[in-house]
Amino acid sequence: MNTLEHMRDTVFFEGPEIGQRLSRFWILIVLASVIAAAGVVADSAATVIGAMIVAPLMTPILGTMLSVLIADRTNLIRSLSLVVGGALAAIAIGWLIGLTVVTDVVAETNPQVAGRVSPRLIDLLAALATGAVGSVALVRRDVSDTLPGVAIAISLVPPLSVVGLTFEAGAWGQSFGALLLFLTNVAAILASGTVVLAVYGVHRLVAQAASPGRRTVNRRNAIVVIAAMVVAVGVSLTANSVTIARDTLREARVSEAAQAFGETVGWAASDITTRDGQVVVHMEGPLPIPDTDRLRLELEERGVAPSEVRTELEPVRVVTFD
Repeated sequence: MNTLEHMRDTVFFEGPEIGQRLSRFWILIVLASVIAAAGVVADSAATVIGAMIVAPLMTPILGTMLSVLIADRTNLIRSLSLVVGGALAAIAIGWLIGLTVVTDVVAETNPQVAGRVSPRLIDLLAALATGAVGSVALVRRDVSDTLPGVAIAISLVPPLSVVGLTFEAGAWGQSFGALLLFLTNVAAILASGTVVLAVYGVHRLVAQAASPGRRTVNRRNAIVVIAAMVVAVGVSLTANSVTIARDTLREARVSEAAQAFGETVGWAASDITTRDGQVVVHMEGPLPIPDTDRLRLELEERGVAPSEVRTELEPVRVVTFD
C-alpha cells in the first residue's frame, strides 16, 4: 500500500512545485479540450480517446476524494476549484470550436454527440466501477500502471466538449444530457472511490499527518453530499433509461407498421427516429404518393397512436440508360 505522502503527492496541488503542477494542469486541460472537440466534430473515435488520455481532470477528482477521507479542507477547496474551472474551460473551448464549424454539431448528424447526450443507468454502473479502479490504483503500488486505462474508461472531457458544441448549436436538451453524463461520472468516481479508500483505511492515516491549526472537513457532511449527488444523477438516469426504452419499443412497432404498409404500396422506410417525443418515419418510393390510411390502420393494430407518428413521403424517380 502506498503511503499517505505518496498519495498526496500524486493528486494534490501543493508544496514547492505547486506552480508547475498548476501550469501543467491548465496546459493539459486546454489541449485535451481542443483535441476532444476536434475529435467530436470530425467523428473520430481515436482522437476522442486521445483526449481522454491527455485530460488531467481525474487528478483533482481523486484529490477531492482523498481530501474528504483525510479531512483536508484546503486541498478539498483547491481540488473542487480545479474540477469546476477545468470543466468550464472545456465547455468554453467546445463552444468556440462550434463557432468555426459550418454545420451544427448535434446528435442527429454526429454519432460522437449521439453517444453522449442520452446517458442511462448502465453509464452510472460503468463509472462506479471505473472510480473504484482509479482509487485502487491510487492506494496500491502494484496497480498504479492501470491509471491510463482508467483515463480511457471514464469519459470526462469529451462530454464537456459536447456540452459546448451543442450549446452553440442551440440544442439545449442535448447540452443537458452531455452535462448529466459528466456529472454522473464525477459523482460515481467520488462515491465508489471514497468507499474504496475507506476500506483500505486511508482515513486512519490522517492522525499521522495532522498538524496544529490544520483546517479540517466534516467528513460525514461531505459523504452525505456525495451520496446526494449519486441519488440525484441516479433519478435522472432512471428517467432517461425509461424514456429510451419506451422510444425504442415504439420505434420497433412503427417499423413493423411501416414495413407492412410499404409492402402493400411498393414503398420502403429509409429512416425511423424519435424527435421531440414524436416518431418520424421517412419513406421513399415511386410516384404516385400512396394514401396513408393503410399506415394508420397498421399503427393502430400495433398499439401506436397515429398522432405520435410523423410520416415523410419522398417520391423517388429512377432513370435507367440503355
